[in-house]
Amino acid sequence: MKFTAAGDAIIQRRIQDGFEGFEEITPFIERGDARFFNLETTLHREGECYASQFSGGTYIRTNPEMLDDLKKFGFNMTSFNNNHAMDFSYDGLLHTLNHLDNSGLVHSGVGRNMDEAAAPKYLETVNGRVALISVNTSLEPCMMAGYQARRMPGRPGVNGLRVEKSLYVNQEELECIKRIADRLQINVENEIERAAGYMLPLAEDEAEFAPLRLKAGDETKMVEYINAKDLERVKKSIYEAKFQADYVIVSFHSHSIAGIDQWEVPQFLQDFAHMCIDEGAHAIVGHGMHFLRAVEVYKECPIFYSLGDFIIQLYSVEIAPEDFYAKYGLTSDATMHETLKTRSKDFKVGLMTKRIMFQTVIPYWEMEDGKLTKLELLPVESKISGHKSEIGLPRIATDLEFIDHLAELSSGYGVQMKVREDGIVECKW
Repeated sequence: MKFTAAGDAIIQRRIQDGFEGFEEITPFIERGDARFFNLETTLHREGECYASQFSGGTYIRTNPEMLDDLKKFGFNMTSFNNNHAMDFSYDGLLHTLNHLDNSGLVHSGVGRNMDEAAAPKYLETVNGRVALISVNTSLEPCMMAGYQARRMPGRPGVNGLRVEKSLYVNQEELECIKRIADRLQINVENEIERAAGYMLPLAEDEAEFAPLRLKAGDETKMVEYINAKDLERVKKSIYEAKFQADYVIVSFHSHSIAGIDQWEVPQFLQDFAHMCIDEGAHAIVGHGMHFLRAVEVYKECPIFYSLGDFIIQLYSVEIAPEDFYAKYGLTSDATMHETLKTRSKDFKVGLMTKRIMFQTVIPYWEMEDGKLTKLELLPVESKISGHKSEIGLPRIATDLEFIDHLAELSSGYGVQMKVREDGIVECKW
């Protein structure tokens, strides 16, 4: 069985006829039987949907015809389970869902209720059946899909992985936090609720600094972990998928970091990826960070912790709600040009100014009897300047210096990389 995958397609405008990237990249993508990308936009026409009070950073939408352009690259699987899924509220999500249903692309991770969002979706190929399960750790609480009840329909939304945190401090720090909280009276509302029986009491080794709760420990640290119910839901999906399909792919979208070093993969994401493979998944495809993270091979199955941006068009925003302008001290009397210029400090900071956000790879891998037998990477780089019609669109990379960094990151996971004369990166493990 053969696979290819790409990272975030942050697309907001049509790709022009004759774009040379199609000819360069499509043959490599089409080597796979299953060919995945992350759709990081919503699909609806101007004025069809109300904007949410929040967005994934920028309010992203495009017309549904954009799917035709993305399909020219050869993709046949996708997900829009990411932090932008509800930029335009429930209507925007449902419009996008309907357009994907009509597109012929297999997609998962978003549904009209939680059971639909969590369900594996299947691609039929001549070499086998492939299941896709999609999850997301970067979400507002209201983005979570809801389960059906006997007398109430479920809520549309995403198959989310809620990341929870345990904060540990030593006993001296705990007592200090208690004193500060008392002086600030920051916990008064919760204390009243507890006195009335509406909240459980704190344990003796806990302190509250609302909304934070801290525990006494041997050292001061923060431990992140995935909500237990969300983990069980993913395990159940994998259990079903490995019965119905020959191969199972799990896609995750995450902006989580482990510290100042943004390239370091958080421990909970490593644990999640390993858990998925332990449960029966065959490949983990990560995206969301807008740059490349390490590649790992675990139990003869590939893990791509972040594939970066396949397409990045954050300066192609044409409309936004009043809230977006107000966030930067403006009103909608301002042009989008002025607003984006203000946000980027005269286009000197932000994602669209960093070259690493325009550098990615497209992996191609082969598996036999559930084990990885071959792994290659196509280096890709989008233009960061030049004609407006080409900025952010993918082409085969000629400067491969960024591959050295990816190789260094991946070596810590036991994966070695070598660039061949034809520019393809060979991976050994």
